[in-house]
Amino acid sequence: MPRRNEEVVELQERVVAINRVSKVVKGGKRFRFAVLVVVGDGATQVGTGIGKAKEIAEAVRKGIEKAKKNMVSVKHAGNTIPHPVVGEFGAARVLLKPCPEGTGVIAGGVVRAIMELGGVKDVVTKVTGRTANAINIANATLEAIKITRTEGEIMKLRGLAGEQGEEAAPVDEAVVTVGE
Repeated sequence: MPRRNEEVVELQERVVAINRVSKVVKGGKRFRFAVLVVVGDGATQVGTGIGKAKEIAEAVRKGIEKAKKNMVSVKHAGNTIPHPVVGEFGAARVLLKPCPEGTGVIAGGVVRAIMELGGVKDVVTKVTGRTANAINIANATLEAIKITRTEGEIMKLRGLAGEQGEEAAPVDEAVVTVGE
């Protein structure tokens, strides 16, 4: 149920990993499922969630609920990200690099789902580190998204923005003199 002054946004969800876990008991094996789900609006918001249950459908539902609670905002510079960034979580490291328009999303499974549902159309990614764990890769990608800053945010942090908080005009580096 939407809160006041909140528009209802159509979210897309994508199941990126299903992990079957078995427990051996006296009568045989009992199976449970852990499902990693990515949810996004296709423009600026994206989140991940893990659902665990005895049936896949129930695990997906739980994962979607958790993903909606863990949404983060993706910063854009046109159709790409503002700058290269590395996100780390556990043994996973994810490098996200901006690229020219028309390149597309060059990424593997989990990172591709997060970028596409976050509205990024042109990006090059590389998963490094010592893990192939989809959950850690998803968390590393979200960490990279969280530490990304737009040009306006950086200018504001440096004190170069205007009084009302609008973005500063682009600075021509050839004209700037230091230590007059």
